[in-house]
Amino acid sequence: MAEQGGCHCGAIRYTIRDGAEPAHHALCHCRDCQRASGAPANSWSLFAKDDVTIVGEPKGYQSSEHATRQFCATCGTSLFYLNDQIFPGKIDIQSATLDNPDAFPVQGQIQTAERIGWMAHLDEKPSFERYPG
Repeated sequence: MAEQGGCHCGAIRYTIRDGAEPAHHALCHCRDCQRASGAPANSWSLFAKDDVTIVGEPKGYQSSEHATRQFCATCGTSLFYLNDQIFPGKIDIQSATLDNPDAFPVQGQIQTAERIGWMAHLDEKPSFERYPG
């Protein structure tokens, strides 16, 4: 079954072709991703552009010399990363925007040199299934 996803408001939807598998799926800790999203890390699944159909018009901005980040101009959801110099013919999808974020298991963590210190030991912190009362 094809996997689908989209932005928070629904203005942008995407479909990953049935049977397509990511070249990688990693949790990225780089400072660029942190600043672009306001989150301590982002999960990215890299697919062939031909395997992804996008409905709607994501807004893009050039975040570095060769990279373009795309997001929903209505709600601000970060969606895609394009860099033909390092990923020719590919599109990186923020995997938390998938309708089923568990569809593709994370294979590792990257850019850990820039990981925020407290992210390294989250498993040692208290955990709550819902907001604590």
